This record gives sequence, structure tokens and C-alpha cells, in this order.
Amino acid sequence: MSNISQRSEILFLYDVTYANPNGDPNDENKPRIDEETGVNIVTDVRLKRTVRDYLHDFKNEEIFIREIRDDDGFLQDAKTRALDFLSKDSDLEGKSFKEQQQMIKQNILDSCIDARLFGATIPLELKIAKKSVKGSVTLTGPVQFRMGHSLHRVSLHFMKGTGAFADSYAPGKGKRQFTFREEYVLPYSLIGFWGVINENAGKLTQLSSEDIDRLMDALWNGTKNLISRTKVGQVPRLLLKINYSKPHFFIGDLDHKVALISDKRDEELRNISDLMLDVESLVKSV
Repeated sequence: MSNISQRSEILFLYDVTYANPNGDPNDENKPRIDEETGVNIVTDVRLKRTVRDYLHDFKNEEIFIREIRDDDGFLQDAKTRALDFLSKDSDLEGKSFKEQQQMIKQNILDSCIDARLFGATIPLELKIAKKSVKGSVTLTGPVQFRMGHSLHRVSLHFMKGTGAFADSYAPGKGKRQFTFREEYVLPYSLIGFWGVINENAGKLTQLSSEDIDRLMDALWNGTKNLISRTKVGQVPRLLLKINYSKPHFFIGDLDHKVALISDKRDEELRNISDLMLDVESLVKSV
């Protein structure tokens, strides 16, 4: 594998139709919308989840941050997950906390592409001389995305329908009481993400050019293959990576250098064919 030596920026655009690109659990799982601007917000955590799921499920890559349950159905916590990377075949007797900490860190970096890409803060609780010693492993992620946002104002639609199964049956009345489902969707949202790949942080996580190739594949095809009920209809539209030869230099804010053009009001947009993308500012920048 070859290590990265250049700083890069990423611009990624995708759209959704009658879907919920990122629900807010603190607000009835509604799509996140900025109250002041009416713009749809998607967290970087959601985008990274797309990347992780694609790399693990479609490319058989090991992922550190993923859902693992024990035989009793309990979800594995971060401390227990870290112990998966403490070499089982090594004699740990007499090894210090720092030595075991380094062992876990190195094994995670060797095995887990998401740690090399996005970093991680991993709590540790190790047995040293029969005593519990706490600490952590901190990896600064070389690939960072800012919150994504729609390039236009969006409209929020409330939808209600019957559930698939009866909730209860009223004896003697011959009637069934059905459950109802309620959901909020966006008829249309064209979402832009801007990201930076830091070559200096990449050295510390052993990030390789092959890892970046897999990231780009996951952004495009992971979005395309995210076929859940709330996400079906997501389509990648533009993926751009700019490599810089000048050390430590990057343009920045690529997502603000593209603009949407349409004869329709923002809230009336329903399809990619309803608009054009103005990239003049972006082209001039590069």
C-alpha cells in the first residue's frame, strides 16, 4: 500500500425523492431542517455510516464502529470492542498498560479501514496485575466532512397510512383495529457535502491511497445501495476529488461554490430534471 502525500478536497452531491435523508431522533425523527433558512441538514455521522455499511457489507472490510451483539442479544460497548483487538495468542502477562494500549491501537489500524479514514476515540479498561486500569486510544481522522446541506429550501410533508398488521380485534363486533404509521418526508432534496483529506493526519493512521479509492467507491455506490424504506430513492449525482501539489493548501467550502438554477421555487422542486447546476464559481476556484 502507498501512503497519501497530498492534501485533497471532496465535493459530493446526491439527491433524495420522497425520503428522509437523516431523521432527528429528538424531533419525531423528522428530516433535519434549519429553521432560519429552510435548508435540509444531513450530519457527517450519517454519511460516514453509509461508508462504513457499504465497506463492511459489500466489500467485506473490517469496520471498528459497527453493531455487534453477544449471545444474549446485548450490544457490545466500545470497551469490549477494543478487547477484540488485543492479541489472543500473545503472552500478556507482565505487559504494561502502555504496551497493551499500543497493541490494540496497532491492530485496529491494521484491520479497520474506518479507523484509518475517520479516526476514533476508544475507551479502554484493561487488567494489569489483576487491577482494572482505564485509559483510551485517540486517533485523529484524516478524512473529515462538514455537515451536509441542501442547495435549496425544502418542504416537509407529513404522511400517514395503515400498518401491515391489525393492532387488536373487538370480539362480537367483527371489526379489527389497525395500527397507523406516521412519517415525515422531503419530496426533494439535493444535498451537498464538503470534505478534506489531511495528509499529515493520514500518516498517523496509516491511511493509504487504496483506502481513499475505497472511500470514493463507498460514497458513490454506498449511497446508491442504501436501500432502506426511508432512504430508497437516494441517487449520487456528482463526486469530485481535488488533489493539491502545494503542501497544506486547499480551496475550502467547495459546497458553497455550486449553485442551483431553476424556474421553479425551491419548495416546488421534485426531480433533478427540474434544475441545473451552476459550477462557474467552482471552476474558477480550481
